[in-house]
Amino acid sequence: MLSSLISNGQPQTIDRLELMIPWWSFTKTVLAATALSLVRDGLTGLDERIPDQPFTLRQLLQHEAGLADYGELAEYHAAVRKNVSAWSVDDMMRRLDGTRLRYCPGAGWHYSNVGYLLIGRLIERLTDLTLDEAVIQRTLSPLGLSNVRFAKTRADFQITHLGDASNYDPAWVYHGLLIGPISQAALFLDRLLCADLLPTGLLQEMQVARILGGPIPGRPWITPGYGLGVMQGAIDGGFTICGHTGCGPNSVIAVYRICDGDASACCAVFETDASDGAVETKVVGQLMQALQSG
Repeated sequence: MLSSLISNGQPQTIDRLELMIPWWSFTKTVLAATALSLVRDGLTGLDERIPDQPFTLRQLLQHEAGLADYGELAEYHAAVRKNVSAWSVDDMMRRLDGTRLRYCPGAGWHYSNVGYLLIGRLIERLTDLTLDEAVIQRTLSPLGLSNVRFAKTRADFQITHLGDASNYDPAWVYHGLLIGPISQAALFLDRLLCADLLPTGLLQEMQVARILGGPIPGRPWITPGYGLGVMQGAIDGGFTICGHTGCGPNSVIAVYRICDGDASACCAVFETDASDGAVETKVVGQLMQALQSG
């Protein structure tokens, strides 16, 4: 297990080896912050329809656009297990029938990686930059992060903590897969939610969650919800945590922040051969311990 803890803005634990790890779906939080920087700068609006699409940026960020997800495809998971090269985007969308809406935008909720693929394309179109350049210039660099980048080839993935144990093609993550040290994941979330990268109003919008039911067996959520690129909801004790969990072949990352009055803590945990609930529970344990000792 690798972990990093920040208490009241100060790093408490950092993996000294600073091994690179896949951020999996925590990448969505970075993409969301980048997209919201476009709203900040007046390049688009949260509730404006995406050009040539029937849904808005808010609906894409919150998984309310009506889109399906390629994770529903059994053939997708079979191909990943076989370590074959990723399908092209066009091939993936054809297999998924990905342009067909499953419900009217705003009328339902369904987790969709395809939605974040479209967010990445929107970022590129509005900034006239590659996604890599836009994320670095608009989000990572302003927050003081380094040594974080998109993995694009199997060779890129080989430098991660999983190393030779995986021959994974990161192109299977169609919205892009960030890799970086665990400490940088914790630092990103802590600085995003307490710094001035985004104005207060947008940060508040980001953390308005759609409630997605009641407790989830095996996971720490009492009332899980999803905001704009963040998983947010209540846990035991009346506290709320905000962040994201990401799962990939044989590994999980969970990065969350908690506040109690003026006290705050942010924790990132990465573990192999573990469930998402087990890793989230370890994060919550470290967060509660930090609050109690702080």
